[in-house]
Amino acid sequence: KIKDENIDYLKRAYNEGHEIGNHSENHKQMSKLSKTQCKEEIQIVHDKVKDLTGLEMTVFRPPFGDYNDTVIQAANELGYHVIQWDVDSLDWKDYGCDSIIHTVTCHKHLGNGSIILMHDFIGHDSPTPEALRIVIPALIKAGYQFVTVGELIDGRADTVGGAETGCLSPNEGIKSRNVL
Repeated sequence: KIKDENIDYLKRAYNEGHEIGNHSENHKQMSKLSKTQCKEEIQIVHDKVKDLTGLEMTVFRPPFGDYNDTVIQAANELGYHVIQWDVDSLDWKDYGCDSIIHTVTCHKHLGNGSIILMHDFIGHDSPTPEALRIVIPALIKAGYQFVTVGELIDGRADTVGGAETGCLSPNEGIKSRNVL
């Protein structure tokens, strides 16, 4: 849902060139909805973002990662790619900055094409921004390249090499090149 207090945040993110994706109007469990209801949840946000930015969004992440064939069909019919993550930072559990850093950099699924789930928590005190100040440089040093989900989907990302397994340290690097 795009609350009035978040409109400036949305416009700023768009103007800075960040990819904007759809997450539904009411953050409902999408698999419990009819196709018509799913489309409404997606289309309401789509129309708001288009009115505010002119952007035609193309990626949709269902709330809670909850989806079924109906959700995928509804999103596809509206021109969306349904996306998920394979690395959950667990920042939403509020375990603190060190926990976020460890969870991401030591995640067993971290590798080529990984999508890391993190939340912005607009208007809330969160350790996520502080954790990102360490996670991003550590992953770059380890050879990871940050791309938009759209670039990943469209195959425009440079995917060379494979990730070694094990826990990254913010002071150590993996020699291969990977995409997030």
